[in-house]
Amino acid sequence: VFVLDPAAETGGASRWWLHHSLAALAADFAARGGRLVLRRGDAAAIIPALAKESGAVAVHAGRAHEPWLREADRRVAAALQDAGIGFHRHRSALMFGPERITTKTGGVYGVYTPFSRACFEAFAPRPPIAAPGRIAAAGDPGSESLADWGLLPTQPDWAGGLRASWTPGEAGARARLDAFLANGFGAYDRQRDLPGIAGTSGLSPHLHWGEIAIDAVWREAAAAAGREAARQTFLKELIWREFAAYLLWHTPDLATRPMKAQFANMAWRESAADLAAWQRGRTGVPIVDAGMRQLWQTGWMHNRVRMIVASFLVKHLLLPWQAGERWFHDCLVDADAASNAASWQWVAGSGADAAPYFRIFNPVLQGRKFDPDGAYVRRFVPELANLPDKYVHAPWEAPEIVLRGAGIRLGARYPNPIVGLAEGRERALAAFAAISGTAP
Repeated sequence: VFVLDPAAETGGASRWWLHHSLAALAADFAARGGRLVLRRGDAAAIIPALAKESGAVAVHAGRAHEPWLREADRRVAAALQDAGIGFHRHRSALMFGPERITTKTGGVYGVYTPFSRACFEAFAPRPPIAAPGRIAAAGDPGSESLADWGLLPTQPDWAGGLRASWTPGEAGARARLDAFLANGFGAYDRQRDLPGIAGTSGLSPHLHWGEIAIDAVWREAAAAAGREAARQTFLKELIWREFAAYLLWHTPDLATRPMKAQFANMAWRESAADLAAWQRGRTGVPIVDAGMRQLWQTGWMHNRVRMIVASFLVKHLLLPWQAGERWFHDCLVDADAASNAASWQWVAGSGADAAPYFRIFNPVLQGRKFDPDGAYVRRFVPELANLPDKYVHAPWEAPEIVLRGAGIRLGARYPNPIVGLAEGRERALAAFAAISGTAP
């Protein structure tokens, strides 16, 4: 059973993924003689009624961790109890229930490294359970039509890049994991920061939508052939995901309120024009524009580039991190509420174990370091494809004759930077110093 809450704030890319993920799940059930029942509305009313309709004596569900889903779970549990029907929650999305991991004194971890050590010491992935060959259908409860839910974009249909990039569903998740373990896993620690190559697993949306279990990913990565440095780096990244969920569990307003109180006094700028330029990938800073265009075209962005574009928004442009969090939530197919909010707070300096406010990524240096041949920029910013490597991350440094030879007129075909990098850095340092109590 899947119940869609019409009031849920689901981004456009997530709605696209949800449609295809449910379609794949329904097909898997049908192949085993079962049926996926779809309903829209209040789960606290729908689930008890459906349980009675089908003669069920108990309801089993994956355990929710997001604050709004936890509240929905509580309401469902109360309604089922009133109806005399059992309700059993099971760990599914995470390695642990977030309340299980505490410091030695019973407190909450605020720093990743000791949290990571605790996870490594305590986590034992569950053995795999084979999928049933047949699923017995319980009666014939009515189901809504997935097509009638209107999850897919139609006018216009902007999802072509998503279709070309992803295969939602368990089969797509399994194919991604197998390909990663066979090819990129052994060099993960060396290649994960290089956006121009396929150096990461690409599993984040599949994990977010529950199409593959975290236990399976951990178990198979731990057993796979490869360098130990690569293995440990990958497993630690899985724990970063766990840490974000842990923070959201203990900080329900993580997506809106800074964890560090002084950031509530931050003098953020207001500029609809700058925000729109950032969203559209028209900032005039190539690595930033490449990342934002990758996000729009594919519903995903390389993690290194996520840090670069986020730092540019909150520091060089001095725009509030919440605006970036909301845009990512709408555009990402892996729009995980915990990871998204925790990552934005980390970059802004307001979150747990956050980067210090004076750490301001220079997007040109970041581009030259992690995309040295410009392959990533050229893929997503084709206007710059003919520039020499020397200038592809800073076209404003190119002589006019080089720009003409590459077919570029700055300010026309490709924009000039919307902020000077040195100017933006100094403005950010002054603003952040003001709330930290230090001199600029």
